[in-house]
Amino acid sequence: MIKGSNVSLGALSEDTGSVLVSLGWGSPTGEGDADVSVLLLDQNGKVRSDTDFYFYNNPVAADGSVQLLGKTPTAHGDEDRISFDLTAVPSDVERIVVAASRYGEARFGELEDVRLTLADGAGEDLLHFAIDDADSVSAIIFGELYRRAEAWKFRAVGQGYATGLAGLATDFGVDIEDDAAAVEAQARESAAADDRADRPAPDPAPTPAPAEETDGRPSAPPTPETAVPAPRRSEDEAGRKKPAARPRTAKKKVTLPKVVKKPLAENDSWRPARLFPVSSLKSDRDRETRATSVLLSVMAQVPEFGRRLTAAFGAPAGRMETFTEVTLPHGDTPRRPDGVIRVERAGKLWTALVETKTNGNALKSDQVQAYMDIAARRGYEAVITVSNDVALEGSPLVDVKVDRRRKHKVGLWHLSWAEVAHQAQLLIRHEGVGNAAHAWLLQELLHYLQHDNSGCHGFQNMGPAWVPVRNGIDDETLCQGDLRALEVVESWERLVRQVCLGLGGELGQKVLPVQRTKRGTDPGARRSGLADRLCADGKLQAELRIEGTPGVLTVTADLRTGKLRTSIEIPAPGQGYPLSWAKRLVRHLSDAPADLHVETLVEGETGGPRGTLERLRPEPADLLPKDGTTRVTGFRLSLLKSMGSTRGNAETGFIRSVDDAVHRFYTTVVIHLDRTTPRQGPSRENTTTSA
Repeated sequence: MIKGSNVSLGALSEDTGSVLVSLGWGSPTGEGDADVSVLLLDQNGKVRSDTDFYFYNNPVAADGSVQLLGKTPTAHGDEDRISFDLTAVPSDVERIVVAASRYGEARFGELEDVRLTLADGAGEDLLHFAIDDADSVSAIIFGELYRRAEAWKFRAVGQGYATGLAGLATDFGVDIEDDAAAVEAQARESAAADDRADRPAPDPAPTPAPAEETDGRPSAPPTPETAVPAPRRSEDEAGRKKPAARPRTAKKKVTLPKVVKKPLAENDSWRPARLFPVSSLKSDRDRETRATSVLLSVMAQVPEFGRRLTAAFGAPAGRMETFTEVTLPHGDTPRRPDGVIRVERAGKLWTALVETKTNGNALKSDQVQAYMDIAARRGYEAVITVSNDVALEGSPLVDVKVDRRRKHKVGLWHLSWAEVAHQAQLLIRHEGVGNAAHAWLLQELLHYLQHDNSGCHGFQNMGPAWVPVRNGIDDETLCQGDLRALEVVESWERLVRQVCLGLGGELGQKVLPVQRTKRGTDPGARRSGLADRLCADGKLQAELRIEGTPGVLTVTADLRTGKLRTSIEIPAPGQGYPLSWAKRLVRHLSDAPADLHVETLVEGETGGPRGTLERLRPEPADLLPKDGTTRVTGFRLSLLKSMGSTRGNAETGFIRSVDDAVHRFYTTVVIHLDRTTPRQGPSRENTTTSA
């Protein structure tokens, strides 16, 4: 599409009750980023209320019509996805604006390949819109969905805003909170509440206090363990109505629970009773059957979780029921998919067949093909595969044939167990669910998935090419073009994505692999180039961008030396003196490992002074160039450790050693560094929104 053009969604596909909009961009440095937002507008072109503004602080509509699904890496950069259930959009909403924004002094002109893609409920791309003239703007309206005669159309807009997210939202009637300090006050209030909850609670008041509102959302009702009486208010205070919270465009801070309560067990041999036990699992079939039932039952009982996992697959927001071991006719031999998901909304059914694998077992193409055929014949919408493997762009896990002559289209989607655990972690540890029972169910699910005996603990095998490639690198017989090197590169990419999911779920922050590729680069060609580099220098390398950190975290596996290096480069501050920078850095790293390597980055040279933290602690000045004239541009921090030798996920395996190295580096080094400047918009940029 070109700017200003429009098209009817019904003319492109018959499956547009739900659509998936993806906003994407790339960056030459791999560090460029933006966030998406959605506004629901009435016939006057304004939001009906502040809650019609959906962004990182308000990502999900209560009716399921809008859900921000977060970022996913692609071959060309990042892609931010939004799920729309158009059948659930209120009748008085005329237009849906889709936008994205950057922070502070960042502008869209620094990004490349800025684009929008819209797909139907089966995942088939319907339209593309590229924005080539983004320059000095910090926010862009990519496009809008709008109603015409009870049908939905899409218009390519491409309009830029120099006033950022806050300015864009204000133009559409959102009342922005201009007090940025309120975010800090909220964090302090939350911390104080934790302190009060740790103290013994006084006798409860005869009448419980009404639930307070935080950021415009009602909080969960108090439980007997945490309830404290509300402070007595004067008559004047009681008579004053609390003003409604206004949106803040600064990101909300999540305060995690403090210390876990001391268990009542007499000793460590006592094990708590689990809702989903794993001790009795003896065979792969047992693991597969129980894992399917556990996952599907929790999806049905915790609406936030079920919706989170299925929204990207085109499922509407509605009543969900799940089933296992269903028998469906298929020729002479009936088929029994591992599970079925059904969602009912307004009398219409959305159905997906589920095929599950655990313990590293591979999906079978003939099985998935049979389920695709059954789904097409019976009018089902999707087939969802779940396994330990992580899907890569342009490299499908299973090959299936789609009969294009069939009018009904079926979407084929994949979930890794690591993604399932990631979504559960985000909900219970950072975003919250409807009630305490739902949180407990998700916690039990997470405990089950992470147990070694469940078979669901993620990608766990570097593949049969791992040992031959390592041997070939050791004896220098591995040649460029060897397909086994390509297999190892693909496995490495899957491992890195899984590490990002695990760390992101724990932190509640975006953790994404950096893709440094030119626009239009084919994913297969990119991986072939990495395979040739592996043959030449014997190294696998990946870069991770963690939201809020001052640099990109680099992981390098040197297969020649058997060492893993995790590192981060910190740019020098814009003001001050090098000696002050060195002292401050060493002071911030007071709790970091003594064997941390610190290297000074200098202008025009390959490297400056370096040393271990143990040696530099008494003399930070040793980090400065001796001539006193060379300009210091930053510092590189690195940790080295031995990598696992086997291809699997055992204690001595390569996969676990990489995961442990990244987590150790972040928790012992990166967490102590100065955070990046809080993201702000330009003129109202000290604003933040909470909806």
